[in-house]
This record gives sequence, structure tokens and C-alpha cells, in this order.
Amino acid sequence: MHTLVFLSTRQVLQCQPAACQALPLLPRELFPLLFKVAFMDKKTVVLRELVHTWPFPLLSFQQLLQECTHCSRALLQERPSTESMQAVILGLTARLHTPEAEAGTQPFCRKHALRVLDMTGLLDDGVEQDPGTMSMWDCTAAVARTCIAQQQGGTVEPGPAPVPVEVRVDLRVNRASYAFLREALRSSAGSPLRLCCRDLRAEDLPMRNTVALLQLLDAGCLRRVDLRFNNLGLRGLSVIIPHVARFQHLASLRLHYVHGDSRQPSVDGEDNFRYFLAQMGRFTCLRELSMGSSLLSGRLDLLLSTLQSPLESLELAFCALLPEDLRFLARSPHAVHLKKLDLSGNDLSGSQLEPFQGLLQAAAATLLHLELTECQLADTQLLATLPVLTRCASLRYLGLYGNPLSMAGLKELLRDSAAQAELRTVVHPFPVDCYEGLPWPPPASVLLEASINEEKFARVEAELHQLLLASGRAHVVWTTDIYGRLAADYFSL
Repeated sequence: MHTLVFLSTRQVLQCQPAACQALPLLPRELFPLLFKVAFMDKKTVVLRELVHTWPFPLLSFQQLLQECTHCSRALLQERPSTESMQAVILGLTARLHTPEAEAGTQPFCRKHALRVLDMTGLLDDGVEQDPGTMSMWDCTAAVARTCIAQQQGGTVEPGPAPVPVEVRVDLRVNRASYAFLREALRSSAGSPLRLCCRDLRAEDLPMRNTVALLQLLDAGCLRRVDLRFNNLGLRGLSVIIPHVARFQHLASLRLHYVHGDSRQPSVDGEDNFRYFLAQMGRFTCLRELSMGSSLLSGRLDLLLSTLQSPLESLELAFCALLPEDLRFLARSPHAVHLKKLDLSGNDLSGSQLEPFQGLLQAAAATLLHLELTECQLADTQLLATLPVLTRCASLRYLGLYGNPLSMAGLKELLRDSAAQAELRTVVHPFPVDCYEGLPWPPPASVLLEASINEEKFARVEAELHQLLLASGRAHVVWTTDIYGRLAADYFSL
């Protein structure tokens, strides 16, 4: 239920012109709730004026749009309204274009208060946006255009320069948007509107462009670098990594699809790998490392031993790990700090099973999120692992999609996991019982592409639901929807 203060605030904002006139008379303590209600109800005139006269040094979406005591609606978990986002940007622009003399007449000198606009934390789930919402890219582009216009337009009134405002955003860049964002960052350097990147995700970007972009970013603000589909190889990575290593506050490094050239070792390849390791040793704050689809067979110890601090999130999907890699990880300082572990695409069914169980045992006290998609785990391996798996008392998410499990195996998992009070989501495979003419052991590609018997699977779903009800665990989500249950971000754990 909404509080009386929330309902009163909503009523005040019904007449937007009157509400704008009343803002100077309202206590500053009401502004956070006014912002949330105006953002939620698309009261764009009021929203623009709130940003224009914001009375605090920080305006943070993550703080203002979360679930609160007045309203349980968490707007951060929804795609933002285009109207509301545009109103925020217009309010920011109006603030910068207001003459200093007029700013000084505002009650409490509110015009001087805002120093940081933090627009990070908005939902960007990769789903196609509808016309009424704004994607993360659209938001970034709108702010970037404002930076460029502020520098080039010359529309600020004569007089003292406006007080600078730092705008924190998450940047998504590819070949098509690179030149535009580079120009925005360059314009931002000399503008009262200073663009500050918190998370950078570069997709399919040439090496020289990636380096050029990294050189423009503020070293004190960046917390994550995420390079995807860049096919860097060890040579390209050795060129980029020293530019990344200068960000001493970097907490997350994600190097997806870095196709190493170690499959055919060469002198140059080994030199590049050693240089990469030396640069990795420069990070002092790194807590998340993702090396998805990188060939790390027998080399995980070399990589992890260079790090100065224990990791809390480690993603090694499709890295062709060997038993010795898993044994090293289990004995390393990282294991006892892990909150998130992704071993998807590594075959854990044979000689890797025992060291994998040892790794689970080592991480049991801290592990919150475990992803084991396409790991060739059949009933035999799952049942052998259950005693260790159920010791992960804090586990919230378990991903098992694409493994050849039967209905009997899933039922055993459901019964044993009842002891895990924190478990909220299990992404399970379609049971092998629901396929027709399945080869054994079934390759992951068959499980992902073959058709299932819908009638059989409907009975499976009904039985699992009844078992959850009987065990008092109806709140736990058991699903085969791997895309609707996106992996938890490390910073949200």
C-alpha cells in the first residue's frame, strides 16, 4: 500500500503548473519522493523543473527510483519512459543555460547544489523496446547529444560559467556508434556537462578504436570494461590491456570471445600471454573476471595467480577447462570468496567431476549464483554432486539448462534443495524423458535443438509444481526459460 505522503504527493502533482509554482515553498526533504512520483506518472513539466532546481549535490536514479517505504514499485526494474527521460535531460540543459544572476535568486540557492547526475542502473534487458520506453543506448545517445550541443552551440547566456555537472552513464558502443560517442567524450572534456562512464561495453569494435575510446575515459569513474565479439587474440589483447590497467578502480573485466592463439603455441604467442598476465597483476580492485570462450586449458593457475586480490565473480564459460584447472581453483584464495561462478560449456561429467565437487565444497559458504549450462551433467553426476551442492546454504540461483537430466533426477534435486532456504530460481533443462528417440549420451546441440513432446512436458511441469507446493517452496521459480532469467549482475549480488 502507498503511504499517505505518497498519495498526497501524487495529488499535488495533478496540476503541473501549480506544482511547479509551489516547488520553492516545499521542504527539500520532499524532493526525492516528488521526483519518483513525477517520473512514474510522466509528469514531465514537473520533472523538468525538479531537475532544474534540484537542491542536493547528487541526483541518483539508483537511489530515487528504487522500492521505498512510500511506494513498493521499483522503477529500476522497468524500462524507463521516453517522456520521463527526455524531461530529465531537458531539465539538466535548462539548468546549464540559466544565467548566474537568475540562479542566485532561487530559494536556498538550489541552482548551485547539483554536482552529479547519476543515470546508471537503468534496466537494459536486451529485449526490443516498445515506442514508449527508452533503451540504455537511446539514453546514452541523448546525453551525448546534449554534451556535444553544450560545447558547440554557444547558447549559454553571458556571465560566469555555469557550475559543472558530472553525468554518470553506462556506455554501449559498436562500430556504428563509435564516432558519435568519441565526439561526445571529447566535447565533454571542456564542457560544463561532463560525461563520466561507469560501465563500458564495446561490441565488435576494432582494436585501435577500443584503445582510442579507453584513452578518453575518466580513470576515477570507470568500474567495468566489457569487450564482446572483438576477436582480439592474445596479440590484440596485449595491445589493449595496458590501457585498461590504468583504471585502478576497475572492479569488473569481461573479455568475451577472446580467441587466444594458444591452440598452436608460438614464441610471440607466449610472449603476448606473459605480457597479458603481467598487466593483469596491476589491478588492485578487480573483483569480477569473465573470460568466456577463451582457451584456458591448463593455464588457469597462471592467470589467477597474477591477481592481487581474491575474485568474487568468475565466469569461465566454454573455456575447455581441465581437471587440474578446477583443482587449482578449489585450492586458490579465490574459491572461498566466490559469490558467482559460471562453468557453462565445460564438460564436468568425467574426470572433471571430482575436482568440480571439491570446488563447490570450497565455495559453499559464499556462493550465491551458480551457472552450469551445457556441462554434460546426467542424473548420475547430479546425484553424486547433490550432497556438496546442498551445502551451498546461501545459493539463490542455479542454472542447469542444457544438461541431460531426467524427471527422476530433477525430482531428487527439488527434494534435496528444499533445505536451501535462500534458493529462489532454478533454470532446469527439458527432461530427457520428454524427447523422442534421443541418442545417448545426447550432445548439447541435440538437447537445445530437438523438439520435445509438449504433452509429456506439461505433465512434468504440473508434477514439479505439486512437489514445490507440498514442500512449502511455491515461491521458488523452476523454469526452462533461460532467456527470461538473465544471469544476475555481479554488482547486484
